[in-house]
Amino acid sequence: MIAIVDYGRGNLGSVEKAFGRVGIPAVVTQDPRAVDEADAVVLPGDGAFHDAMMNLERLGLLAPLRRALDGTRPFLGICLGYQLLFSSSEEFGEGRGLDVIPGVVRRFPPGRKIPHMGWNCVEHGGDLRLLEGVPSGAYFYFVHSYYPVVAGTVRSASVVARAARPASTESGLPQARVAAGARRASEERPSRMRVAPDPPTLRVAWCDYGVRFAAAVEHGRIHATQFHPEKSQRWGLRMLENFAAIVKGGGR
Repeated sequence: MIAIVDYGRGNLGSVEKAFGRVGIPAVVTQDPRAVDEADAVVLPGDGAFHDAMMNLERLGLLAPLRRALDGTRPFLGICLGYQLLFSSSEEFGEGRGLDVIPGVVRRFPPGRKIPHMGWNCVEHGGDLRLLEGVPSGAYFYFVHSYYPVVAGTVRSASVVARAARPASTESGLPQARVAAGARRASEERPSRMRVAPDPPTLRVAWCDYGVRFAAAVEHGRIHATQFHPEKSQRWGLRMLENFAAIVKGGGR
């Protein structure tokens, strides 16, 4: 059984239903014992970083989460649940996170509509198990105002983003588009983004939205995404199937 941690942040029922669509048993729970006994743990959520950490502490969920992160079970963080895995966040002053992924969560700089909401492409090198069978450049659905910076990357405000398309109510994934303004900017000046080697055992998939940020990571048994797989249609469901396969394989 997969435990979906309920700490009062986000519509967790949609995550539970998405696992059900791919035939994977999952349960939403606030019970620390259920988190300890689960085969795998999923930490979703949205909202404020500091409030989320306070809720986890108030509900007695920090200790079982840390045991899950330190143990041998697969772990999946989604959106805010992903950001909570970082060392800290700059939201409303510096707040401490679970500190299992080295880095910080920052607010998007001016120049783009905030929050980053809608479809955007995710690029990867084929080395993340979560994205096995998902082509690099596939589109996923994002909703966030802050973005994760993995330690060891150098960001530049001159990066030209791929355009994020507004959410669609139609079936199927949106086609790749680049906004005219972004296209003109890319023709006028090249990107100066420099990326240092990822920290050992840390694999990263990337997305651009004015800055280039880590859209997904794999760190041993810990997997996490800034996008919402439960809202990302075909490729989101494929990602959840991949996570289920990891769970069935004992985290390997």
